[in-house]
Amino acid sequence: MSNTETERFLAGLFGMTGKTAVVVGGTGVLCGAMAKGLWRAGCRVVLVGRDESKARAHREAWGAPEDEVLFARAEATSKADLQAALELSLDRFGGVDVWVNGAGVNSATPYLEIAEEEFERIVRTNLLSVHLGCQVVASHWTGAGRGGSIINLSSMSALRPLSRVFTYSLTKAAVWNLTQNLAREWAGRGIRVNALCPGFFPAEQNRKVLDKDRIASIMRQTPMDRFGEAEELVGATLLLASDKAGSFITGANLVVDGGFAVTSI
Repeated sequence: MSNTETERFLAGLFGMTGKTAVVVGGTGVLCGAMAKGLWRAGCRVVLVGRDESKARAHREAWGAPEDEVLFARAEATSKADLQAALELSLDRFGGVDVWVNGAGVNSATPYLEIAEEEFERIVRTNLLSVHLGCQVVASHWTGAGRGGSIINLSSMSALRPLSRVFTYSLTKAAVWNLTQNLAREWAGRGIRVNALCPGFFPAEQNRKVLDKDRIASIMRQTPMDRFGEAEELVGATLLLASDKAGSFITGANLVVDGGFAVTSI
């Protein structure tokens, strides 16, 4: 088979030319890498976050034209802000095909010391934002009589009890449960809902809990003996986003973890 035929086959399976993705949390490290992968596959992208300078930095680092990668300033816990991000995508790109819910915060507070304010902040950021994002985009798709792909950011803490991240863990477990429920609810409407479950990828929200002892413990339980790189989430993102490659995938929790989940404690 010629290189041209191979490229055409792969583009047909994973290519996103003509598609649009809204990435909530796209100004961050992990979702930023996912957004870059979607853009490189042909997607137009709306980066949703609070800091426009971070979106600008992403766009400049990628070499992306301003008319292909937009910024929508939003609080992920505001339904009105998320609705405005959707409207921006509709106005500038004519639609939305992929919606990523990736806003997240973490804390290493000991359980008995977790204040109500901290608990509520993490729950709102990690769980409420996913709930609102799913409502906003699925309401649009249902009203328009079309489908799409929702990708919710899960976590290894949704599958296994990890120490020191109590509130974060319960929110990610809830995100996984919500993902399963919505996948079942909306499958007949052509709306696929999946979770992407990273293992240990050092980012802003978890560096505070990665002290020397914890890193050693993680490495003992990770067969590949290293942390993940943000770009290693791109392949899984394209699989879940593509209406060709991922056409029969819904309600899945796609783990990208270097083998952590299959290692006994």
